[in-house]
Amino acid sequence: MKTYILHRLLGTIPLLLVISFLAFMVIQLSPSDPAEVAVRVNEIVPTEEVLELTREKLGLNKPFLTRYVDWISSAVQGDLGRRYVDDKPVAQELAKALPPTLWLAAVATIITAVCSIGMAFICARYESRPVDYLLRGLIFLGTAVPGFWAGLLLMWLFAVKLDWLPTSGMNSAYSVILPAITLSLTYTATYARLLRNSMVRNKQSNYVLFARARGLYPGTIWRHIFRNSLQSTLTGLGMSLPKLMAGTFVVETIFAWPGLGWLCVTSIFNRDFPVIQAYVLLMAVLFVGFNLLMDILCAAIDPRMRNGSQQ
Repeated sequence: MKTYILHRLLGTIPLLLVISFLAFMVIQLSPSDPAEVAVRVNEIVPTEEVLELTREKLGLNKPFLTRYVDWISSAVQGDLGRRYVDDKPVAQELAKALPPTLWLAAVATIITAVCSIGMAFICARYESRPVDYLLRGLIFLGTAVPGFWAGLLLMWLFAVKLDWLPTSGMNSAYSVILPAITLSLTYTATYARLLRNSMVRNKQSNYVLFARARGLYPGTIWRHIFRNSLQSTLTGLGMSLPKLMAGTFVVETIFAWPGLGWLCVTSIFNRDFPVIQAYVLLMAVLFVGFNLLMDILCAAIDPRMRNGSQQ
């Protein structure tokens, strides 16, 4: 197991370097002059002298590769540069916006896990019965409805008409309910369908037939079926956890949630390139990190995975 973890850890280093280089290069290919953007957002007249001083201050007059090496070296040490808008450290702004996004993603993950496992279990238990068809219809509906439209409908019903929940902001503990439900709708439908199909397939396996022939309790048999159906779901969940954080910018914009997505959208409108670069890098690290964590978890559950990787 240690060899497998070390092998996977070493494999993430070149991947992160490539992603960081692409993130830096794509921002640099923008047709806008970063020095002019930094000057204009502070309402300063962009004369040649001011632009030259700004380029020197931001290090924009250095060669491309030198700027990349400086940026990635500083990023490794926690320095992600400064915002163009107010000259505040980018790392500080990300750290301020990260807790609301983590809170939103955590609540959405709990809703996704509880609802998808419950729906998948009921569908597999009552396969090809009316309740199975009904839940599968709801699953397809949840997959088809766009997140922003579902969010607006939920806001209209529970905040405007019924006045049960706040419409936007992060002013109380109840503020997270509508954004979290909106964020979890698509993932709940996806994982309920994935887990249901896997459980139905495992239900027809030989080990289930032998378990029934041995007279094991139905609860014990379903526990084995559920455990053996988790592998593909866990792999997908590893990719979805960072997507829950990276994909919150639509939900955060609709519900005025002060998280990373809100910060990224604001930075895009202001062309605040250091914040956008840091956001892309942070999301890439989260994607790679969660994928690695889920691979290790799957290998711990199923030893065949780590044996296959080492061959």
